[in-house]
Amino acid sequence: MDTNILMESGTNELEVLEFTIGGNHYGINVAKVREIVPYNVVTPIPNSHKCVEGIFMPRDLMITVINLAKVINVPESEDPKSDMFIITNFNKLNVAFHVQKVIGIHRVSWADIITPDTTISTADTAIATGIVKIDGKLIIILDFERIVSDINPETGLKVSDVEKLSGRERNDSPILVAEDSPLLMKLMVDSLHKSGYNDVTPCGNGQIAWDMLQMFKKEGNYADKVKCVITDIEMPMMDGHRLTKLIKEDEKLKSIPVIIFSSLIDDQMRAKGESLGADVQLSKPEIGKLVDEIDKLLLK
Repeated sequence: MDTNILMESGTNELEVLEFTIGGNHYGINVAKVREIVPYNVVTPIPNSHKCVEGIFMPRDLMITVINLAKVINVPESEDPKSDMFIITNFNKLNVAFHVQKVIGIHRVSWADIITPDTTISTADTAIATGIVKIDGKLIIILDFERIVSDINPETGLKVSDVEKLSGRERNDSPILVAEDSPLLMKLMVDSLHKSGYNDVTPCGNGQIAWDMLQMFKKEGNYADKVKCVITDIEMPMMDGHRLTKLIKEDEKLKSIPVIIFSSLIDDQMRAKGESLGADVQLSKPEIGKLVDEIDKLLLK
């Protein structure tokens, strides 16, 4: 899918593709979407996860189909022939999500996306990353990475890559991490601690990280408080691209290395990150490579 916003830099905006399942409205970041196709008959896979509908092969590319109605426990279509497949690409995977109706695309600010609180979303069970109100409707933005990793943990953060780094010499270089997923934040912090980086400050989104950097700058000790920033791209309030842009345009903060660690890294997103001044960009499963890059930046 070609949309202009994908080539813009640091606007703190995204495009949300709205779709429905069971009469409810949901959303996905357009940056994850490759294409939308009509429902296809799929080939079931024996002994697969209950939410995996099967596979199909458009243009000689085998794609796994996940039935979102089963994932979120709502009624499936009585006649799926009018349904749609949203084909996505993230974490270097091509996955189709079976939905009932595609409504359209909305351009919104990350600042308008509300993070679900703990009364409706916990780190262990959350599959919603945000809620936004558009045209009087509440649209729930789903955590598609979490959905896929719950089905197959091997697609998630590869913390096993860090096990071999356990027992390394401790490093007190302070690292600031901006990540909105409580589960991924815990895994990242634990992995960095295992790798010897024991001074890690978690921030739930880019705005919190930016406010903290501003506070350190005002106090005059930013150079001692933050030696590296690691940021996701998709976050409510302020996304990682906007955070990177602000850091690299600030005369005092621009020397701080910024690592973009996201499931969205592809050629187009990499070019966007480079234009904003990101020092390193990595795809989210590669936690071992993340530690390697931190070593290069902080141990030179």
